[in-house]
Amino acid sequence: MAEYMHRNEVTAAGTVTAPPAYSHENHRERFYKFPLQILRLSDQTDELTVVVSEGLLERQPLRPGMHVALTGQLRSYNNKSGQGNRLIITIFAKTLVEEEGADRNVIRLTGALCKPPIRRRTPLGREICDIMLAVNRRYGRADYIPCIAWGALAGTLGELEVGAPLSFAGRVQSRSYTKVTEQGPQTRVAFEVSVMCLTEDGEDIAQF
Repeated sequence: MAEYMHRNEVTAAGTVTAPPAYSHENHRERFYKFPLQILRLSDQTDELTVVVSEGLLERQPLRPGMHVALTGQLRSYNNKSGQGNRLIITIFAKTLVEEEGADRNVIRLTGALCKPPIRRRTPLGREICDIMLAVNRRYGRADYIPCIAWGALAGTLGELEVGAPLSFAGRVQSRSYTKVTEQGPQTRVAFEVSVMCLTEDGEDIAQF
């Protein structure tokens, strides 16, 4: 993808629901993760997983019930444990501060379609389109982000071919589903981006 196509920006605010827990270490820096609950306009909630560096936590300690605002990127990696979801989606926080105010959840992505779109309809006939967007990082890595669009926008995205560039704004959301395993039915949570409008040079150009 061309350099101008790389964009992955998350702005979010919500309530911390559990203390940070150790996640991993990278280049001698420790990272922690915590759940962030964000209220939608529909009064439903999304509970997203945020990864934060130890240094950032030292500057802004967290406690359950605290309302915080952050900026960062949406990251993906493959779960090789054989348990749970194959694709793990988290928000990597670059800034984090305690803040009073309304919840918010905005993501702006620019990347390329890396799988054929999957079009389907709800039982009531509304069109849905599932896509997988590849967004390059530095050092040759990329994040593969599942996205979903509805209605007229689903029809538009469903016509795209693999490799097509795409830029849009949306919301990071969580969704519970039941998976049948050898141990019986298990409730799992998937994370995806709900596409709200197409964008160009940071400006909204089409909304459905």
